[in-house]
Amino acid sequence: MGNSSGSTLEELQACESHQWYKKFMTECPSGLLTFYEFKQFFGLRNLSDTSNAYVETMFTTFDMNDDGFIDFMEYVAALSLVLKGGVQQKLRWYFKLYDIDGSGCIDREELLLIIKSIRAINGNPCEMSAEDFANMVFDKIDINGDGELSYEEFMEGVQKDETLLKTLTESLDLTHIVQKIKGDLGEFSKEI
Repeated sequence: MGNSSGSTLEELQACESHQWYKKFMTECPSGLLTFYEFKQFFGLRNLSDTSNAYVETMFTTFDMNDDGFIDFMEYVAALSLVLKGGVQQKLRWYFKLYDIDGSGCIDREELLLIIKSIRAINGNPCEMSAEDFANMVFDKIDINGDGELSYEEFMEGVQKDETLLKTLTESLDLTHIVQKIKGDLGEFSKEI
């Protein structure tokens, strides 16, 4: 009985946090990640204006204090959302991401812009056009038919429709970002 050779949960979390911090400070020695560095970090180059606007919106949602930078705590919060967040947390983030103008509602044009941008970045061919997808979303979850999705309509509607939930989460698949982070962290863990 006595001590086991395995690490405790706290030791594993501390090691993971150390790796995240080391990675962040290696990529961003100032401790503040700019939009340009954010794009470089994830290998996002030669983007169209629309795709660049989407990435900027993503950056802004991670910049929780709106200072124009992502600091280490915001970076950890973003990684935690991407790597460990539950459906509710991710849907709240998606809503904020889709609500480009910050009005508290998503209109058809905002949704269409984001869908087109995501598809341009991911480069995956889709069966349904972006316009048809936006129309389907509004047909399914715009309960009051006002042409805008409130936070409540979005959260309830997406969670009640398994196909829509799957399609939205796949369209915002951040696997390439997660793989880059995990790969980079794996390299750091070898160094430690």
